[in-house]
Amino acid sequence: MKKTVAIIGGGPAALLFAAKLDAEQFDVTIYEKNKSFGRKFLVAGKGGFNLTHAEAIADFIERYTPVNFLEKSLLNFTNVDLRDWLLDKGIPTFVGSSKRIYPEKGIKPIEVLNKILAVLEAKNVTFKFKKEWKGWDEQNRLIFNEGETVEADIIVFALGGGSWKVTGSDGTWRTTFQEKGIETSPFKPANCAYKINWKADFIAKHSGTPLKNIALYCGENSQKGELVVTDFGLEGNAIYALSPQIQSQLDESGLATISLDLKPQLTSEQIQSKLDNSSKKLTTFLKEEIKLSRAQVDLLKSELSKDEFLNPTLLVSKIKALRLTINSAANLDEAISTTGGIALSAVDENFQIKQLSNQYCIGEMLDWNAPTGGYLLQACFSMGVALADELNCH
Repeated sequence: MKKTVAIIGGGPAALLFAAKLDAEQFDVTIYEKNKSFGRKFLVAGKGGFNLTHAEAIADFIERYTPVNFLEKSLLNFTNVDLRDWLLDKGIPTFVGSSKRIYPEKGIKPIEVLNKILAVLEAKNVTFKFKKEWKGWDEQNRLIFNEGETVEADIIVFALGGGSWKVTGSDGTWRTTFQEKGIETSPFKPANCAYKINWKADFIAKHSGTPLKNIALYCGENSQKGELVVTDFGLEGNAIYALSPQIQSQLDESGLATISLDLKPQLTSEQIQSKLDNSSKKLTTFLKEEIKLSRAQVDLLKSELSKDEFLNPTLLVSKIKALRLTINSAANLDEAISTTGGIALSAVDENFQIKQLSNQYCIGEMLDWNAPTGGYLLQACFSMGVALADELNCH
């Protein structure tokens, strides 16, 4: 006789879990509070639909915080495995210049979602929409809106994080788990913009301007890439990747310090040598010989006094390490992803809730972090597959 499986939530982790479950062993129902599946999945696709990243898996694993939490899942279902699976389902992919992996040009996010849903339909997975989970009854059965009670042999929660409320991922479920005595952590924004108090003249000229080919440091951690200057502060892949370190400083003191290397391709000695041998005015030298952008030059002028800017040795040091103060993170709902949610100590190595046998949590609702660039989706896919493989074998 088949076991019944109730999945709460219809995001990437839930869908790949359902797609990989053995239909001969399990009778699966997905309960989704929205009218359709994958709303955050589709919204994310509007900004460039990168499904995963082409980085070698050993390096891939190191991108996550905490580092070892997802290692088993990622090795079980790698970025290569994901591409192969998608291709088998009629979704060919390609590696972009940034090593991010996208569906082939012309394939829209909704088409990817529909291909995955077709796999579920072929497995006779039942879809139930507008079903909002409210908690458990005294027998640990699921309670939904309108008082509906559901009993299942296996329950899998894939409720998402605390950002992008418009997609239904609002994190309100955290209170329900807390009341059950399951340890959780407060949600915090990750992969988000960070506030910097720019001088008025600088931001008037450069709001929306990219700072390309830079390196960013926070403590002992660094990230090369691109930033975008905004009225609020800074955003972009380079600062997103340092979210754990920045958030740690913000939690400790209310402020965080980052250091910006405007020319990581050159050493301080190389810049100093070029400067010593140049007869050009400083601004012209920076633009023509060091190849700094107008925004980068204006940023130096904004952050330094006139005497500091005209001091060659000090100027070189600031090109390589311009310190900026972060005052806060963006609002939670504006973040691409969140940390917080179910504490990792509350689940075992197979994502089973330690207090509730045969009940599991997967996806962004667990307290982990990853940079943008395909790492978030890959982790959710890999967790879903890992749990499915575990249940298929037992």
